Amino acid sequence: MNTVKRKMPIGSQSFKGLREGGFIYVDKTEFIWKLVTSSRINFLSRPRRFGKSLFLSTLAAYFLGQKELFTGLKIAEWEARQEHPWQVYPVLYLDFNPSKYETREDLEGLLHNQLCIWEDLYGKRESETLPSERFKGIIQRAYEKTGKQVVILVDEYDKPLLETMSGNPALHDTYRTILKGFYGVLKSCDAAIRFAFLTGVTKFSKVSIFSDLNNLYDLSLEKQYAELCGITQAELEATFMPEIQALAENYETDSAEILRRLKENYDGYLFHHKGMHVYNPWSLLHCFASCEFGSYWFATGTPTFLIDLLKAGTYDIRDITEHAEMSRDSLSDYRPNAENPTPVFFQAGYLTIKSYDEEFAIYTLAFPNKEVKQGFFHNLTPAFMALNKNESGLYTKDFILDLRKGDIDMFMKRMYTACAGIPYSTAAKAHHAMRERDYQIAFYIIFTLMGYHVDLESHTAKGRADLVVRTADCVYIFEFKLMSAATAEEALNQIKEKGYADKCMSGKKIIGIGAVFGDSITDETPDTWKMEELILS
Repeated sequence: MNTVKRKMPIGSQSFKGLREGGFIYVDKTEFIWKLVTSSRINFLSRPRRFGKSLFLSTLAAYFLGQKELFTGLKIAEWEARQEHPWQVYPVLYLDFNPSKYETREDLEGLLHNQLCIWEDLYGKRESETLPSERFKGIIQRAYEKTGKQVVILVDEYDKPLLETMSGNPALHDTYRTILKGFYGVLKSCDAAIRFAFLTGVTKFSKVSIFSDLNNLYDLSLEKQYAELCGITQAELEATFMPEIQALAENYETDSAEILRRLKENYDGYLFHHKGMHVYNPWSLLHCFASCEFGSYWFATGTPTFLIDLLKAGTYDIRDITEHAEMSRDSLSDYRPNAENPTPVFFQAGYLTIKSYDEEFAIYTLAFPNKEVKQGFFHNLTPAFMALNKNESGLYTKDFILDLRKGDIDMFMKRMYTACAGIPYSTAAKAHHAMRERDYQIAFYIIFTLMGYHVDLESHTAKGRADLVVRTADCVYIFEFKLMSAATAEEALNQIKEKGYADKCMSGKKIIGIGAVFGDSITDETPDTWKMEELILS
């Protein structure tokens, strides 16, 4: 077996450490040259674990004139042709990643500590007390002391806002006020700034964080920077063929099959409709390091605010997971709206661009790849079912085997076990109909994890079926009721009376299932469901 083991830069956020440590590096320095010669105050939104921190560290090394780190890279050739190559600038680097933000003091403490470090270098004035005042003073004195304009690099600027947006609105507003004043310095100190680059997952422009920064260049959806983070197909094949061949040997197949599986699992991110797809670097590098396919991105955790948004809404969940549509402006600007969470799902990396309608200027969005889709539903399980995400894989296997054997009785018993004590969504607490939706979503999650096509609220001429599932040889039509409102037989009769089977194509067995649910129902409760094979007229 091929025993090639090159050093993968997993989790490496230091360009200096990566280059000096002999790690593999995919050369992205052409983007640095393009940025530093064409723009000044920049913002980039990309999903977590997508290489933003490493790119920021690379920018820092460039502006610090550390030319030895760039030997053999594209930018070294361009710099060599300049009259004054490798200029050194004062660099102010602020990283919000290390802290948790549970109190006002957490944010103020992080800013205070970093400001103190800069003040040790460039001095301070007693009259400067607010973080924004101190930041402004540091920039001006660094410019005066060095004679060089300042470079400002901010990593994950929005982390304090993301951690408080759903659970602590008062603290969220406090953070927003502090950060608005802090980032506003980038405009008031414009003459002293050579270059600035801010990264984050979301852009909070609609809630005033960037409202004063009209000199900010948002390159998140710009075609020329679409491949700045992530790994393209060409970069994958040019850089990682030894690892691809090692995977092929490990799985006893060929490189072509490994490339197909890598694309299926980790490719598919698109940040401009005319750009190139990119792979998730975190998952790709882990796959190469372990020489195994796996779900690596989700192992780092799913942001709880995304699940909270889904639980709070009253919309069809498939509007997010299967046929989301958004305008360009909506994707760029985040609004904390539980009824329209699509923009933040895109910015967080759970959805990506699939197509673009030029006439109506509308993007169609979907899951980028298999890893994200399967991981998303596994992580969604605890919010809508009485299972944790570690149990969902075991249940999925059992459900699939039940259907293959045609054992609908056992299948339904498992569903009632999974739905016993199902958590209330926020919407269900206020709306009786939304409680039925919670059970509908539970079935949708299970069937999606099983790999089947699922229709929620499937419309016919006389009404709409709660859930329709199509397998290779059968169509299952479900109608859900709360036990306090109807019986299982009444639910089944509704399927027949309203002709929910009429849309089904002939040639497959059609099974109607009426089911009732309630907070006290378990798999042992009698008369909770009825099944009948339906014959098309």
